[in-house]
Amino acid sequence: MGRRLLLPHTRRLMLFLRPMRYSASATATATAGSLRDPLHVCVVGSGPAGFYTAEKMLKGREGVRVDIIDRLPTPFGLVRSGVAPDHPETKIVVNQFSRVAANPRCSFFGNVTLGSDLSLSELRKTYDVVVLAYGAESDRSFGIPGEDLRGIHSAREFVWWYNGHPDMCNLAPDLTNTDSAVVLGQGNVALDVARILLRCTTELASTDIADYALDALRSSTIRKVYLVGRRGPVQAACTAKELREILGLKNVNVYIKEADLATSPADKEEMRNSRIKRRVYELLSKAATVHQENNDNDRKELHFVFFRKPTKFLPSEDGSTVGAMELEKTLLKDDGATGKQVAVGTGEFEELKCGIVLKSIGYKSLPIEGLSFDKYRGVWYCLLIYSPF
Repeated sequence: MGRRLLLPHTRRLMLFLRPMRYSASATATATAGSLRDPLHVCVVGSGPAGFYTAEKMLKGREGVRVDIIDRLPTPFGLVRSGVAPDHPETKIVVNQFSRVAANPRCSFFGNVTLGSDLSLSELRKTYDVVVLAYGAESDRSFGIPGEDLRGIHSAREFVWWYNGHPDMCNLAPDLTNTDSAVVLGQGNVALDVARILLRCTTELASTDIADYALDALRSSTIRKVYLVGRRGPVQAACTAKELREILGLKNVNVYIKEADLATSPADKEEMRNSRIKRRVYELLSKAATVHQENNDNDRKELHFVFFRKPTKFLPSEDGSTVGAMELEKTLLKDDGATGKQVAVGTGEFEELKCGIVLKSIGYKSLPIEGLSFDKYRGVWYCLLIYSPF
């Protein structure tokens, strides 16, 4: 008997939907024997989640047929539009996906958009199983004053822009009106966009970065990038591999305030329980020491700004473009429920001058007709039925 679970759809979560022709009670108790043979499956989304799902299904049940649909004309999703152009080794996985697509029982249909070209109910009537395996296509916001100023973009938009995604090829971020950029967030995506802004363009020229993005970066006047996080270096959400890469950029000085590297007993406990946190902290501490000894004013600058949360985007003199950020100093307190340390405002504020802001604070889904949607959290829910194939 299948198990029923109610789960939110976040980025790249896969939802298995049984056909509408089954009643609710019948669906909840359906077993593999109640499905027709050969099984016909539709996977919506042709990124890693979609292709791994297709591969698993093709191997797991004899004769199963899988149709993969995507709103873009080309497959591979985030491998094509999300992976940084200077990470070619990560993109090698497309060879595996190409072998899946070459399977005679697998078909790809591009330029097909769920919700306009096809409805969810139509798919559920046509297929035995429908898998929604595409990513969240919108961005979370701060909901603070000035967020609609020009020059403020999400990291997703910026990444899609330099990777040549058709939705963002006309984004045209202005990289020539300032020497300072702020990246809000300290996860791997935040480090990606900061690295692209700071990396030498002669190195980027040998990658598959979009030509128009390379031209814009060649003309860029940005010399300083600030990576801003609400919590401290122990809580930075990046991995050691990504951090090591950005710290090793040529002709870039790294700046970290010595006071921000001080650790509390709670920080030390977090590092004892997590090798990743410990390694990230060690890399940041070492970088702060090394770059203090090798300060060169002719080099670009990468500033790690900890214990700050944005409270307001401030306009420049023209009144329509971002010119600075108001940041509130924070400190860490135990949330009392999960034991996690959360950032709490102190009431002390400061301004950080900038001409472009990239927000790397997470994603949210868009509503789909036929599924319950939580507008506040940006997630939708679906009944999942697990039965063996």
